Amino acid sequence: MIDKPQGMSSHAVVQRVRRACKVRRVGHAGTLDPLATGVLLVGVGQCTRLIEYLMAQDKTYRATMKLGLVTDSQDITGQVQQQHDASAVTRQQIEDVCHQFVGQIEQIPPMFSALKKDGVPLYRLARKGVEIERQKRSISIESLVVEAVEGDEITIVVACSKGTYIRTLCHDIGLELGCGACMTSLRRTRSGAFDETMAITVDQLMAGEFEPLPALDALHGMLQVQLAEQGVSRLRDGIPPRQGDVSNAPTMDALQTVCLMHDNTLMAIAQYDPEHELDERGDYKLLKVFPQGV
Repeated sequence: MIDKPQGMSSHAVVQRVRRACKVRRVGHAGTLDPLATGVLLVGVGQCTRLIEYLMAQDKTYRATMKLGLVTDSQDITGQVQQQHDASAVTRQQIEDVCHQFVGQIEQIPPMFSALKKDGVPLYRLARKGVEIERQKRSISIESLVVEAVEGDEITIVVACSKGTYIRTLCHDIGLELGCGACMTSLRRTRSGAFDETMAITVDQLMAGEFEPLPALDALHGMLQVQLAEQGVSRLRDGIPPRQGDVSNAPTMDALQTVCLMHDNTLMAIAQYDPEHELDERGDYKLLKVFPQGV
């Protein structure tokens, strides 16, 4: 887990992890723009197969926005499109508007984003002055707290679902206030069970001053099912285990996703599916298998 510095791309962090770990297979769980800092979760080797579970987790951000300034990128790095006087906006108005964005809302992704159209990232089209229609997305804002108001600079702390664009949130808050706004800084302080206090710097990474986190940390909260020896043997042959092949029998819902374990080693991620059609193939639908454990 890296504390990404400002000015460095997420891809550049991945390149440094490759060099530091001497492993080619590396991926990250959620892009941070060069402007942003904070928690960037990185998977190495087989653990890259767990990244989708990390990306699905909620995140927390601290952001600042400047009222009265609208840019094409919705942040301070973009071209200024509009400027308005925001001196009459009160803290109470800001808090009232922010409260309107808490809950399940819809958001239009920005043009300056890594989303793709016909295989081309939108930000490349945006840099050419091309704008295309984007579909609204449903996202969830668990909490949105106004932490500080200093003139036209507003600091907010946002706990949200995956897929939330904080600069778009700042832009939309500015629209509701009637004066416009753009994001001036962003820090991801938490991603799932991982917070900024656990992250290492890029300098620490390159100096070798780190200890990789266990793979199971990426599956925080997922139920663990312990396999008996016959279950491990079936799994290594590519055969889903039966309920009789587990050494513990936790209560599970149908289609619940679980970790299949042997001792303290992750052997597979599976769905408990005792009523599927191929009864002879066991009581679990295998999603990801790690025959040698991870």
